[in-house]
Amino acid sequence: MDSGQFDGQPTKIPRHVAIIMDGNGRWAKQRNRPRFYGHRAGVEAVEGVLRACADTGIRVLTLFAFSSENWRRPSQEVQLLMELLASAVSNRLQQIQEQNVCLRIIGDRSRFPEALQAEMAKAEALTAQNDGITLVVAANYGGRWDITQAARQVAAKVEDGQIAVDSITPEVFAAHLSLAGLPEPDLFIRTGGEQRVSNFLLWQLAYTEFYFTDILWPDFNEAAFATAIKTFVRRERRFGQTSEQVESLRRA
Repeated sequence: MDSGQFDGQPTKIPRHVAIIMDGNGRWAKQRNRPRFYGHRAGVEAVEGVLRACADTGIRVLTLFAFSSENWRRPSQEVQLLMELLASAVSNRLQQIQEQNVCLRIIGDRSRFPEALQAEMAKAEALTAQNDGITLVVAANYGGRWDITQAARQVAAKVEDGQIAVDSITPEVFAAHLSLAGLPEPDLFIRTGGEQRVSNFLLWQLAYTEFYFTDILWPDFNEAAFATAIKTFVRRERRFGQTSEQVESLRRA
């Protein structure tokens, strides 16, 4: 996707950026505050990055808000995270609508309170026709869960005779994953110093460029995001080809 200029130079920016927003708890601990204080600050950091994405021309931003493994955390923290998620969805809905953002929430919602599930559905319906940046929020999401639920859908269609086994291709399978209809992430960012994907978008990250930073998520501002984009711009994405082939295609 040609975005024209970035810092005065012609560039190709990512269409889709996926982020694990890590470091909220450590950020709070550094300030002698409870972990929830860091989670709340993390929600505020989302606004700056979302704005930076829209300004840069990025079409999709996916954020890992709550993983399927996060239920293992202390019950009080989980409860507070549920309240924060509900508050973020309902209280910021008008702002998201005014910014022409299309909100999409992926993950297994069945474990969430019914009121939160209703708020999620309401927010998605209200913003469905917006044609600005798409904000994907992964909540109670896991990459293995995503692949498993897609496999179940495909298997059911095979059983019903809708799909022949020999017709199952990666493209057919991907159409049943949570990000169906959206481009796969071009850039994956993880803040907080850890260097792993933590069961996030396992299928979709196959050819994604990775960027890790020690910056804790609440401190990951627009300048830090710009640095990540500059790093991406300098990389050569070959998708199994040689550098010479990529250069030849670029010149064509």
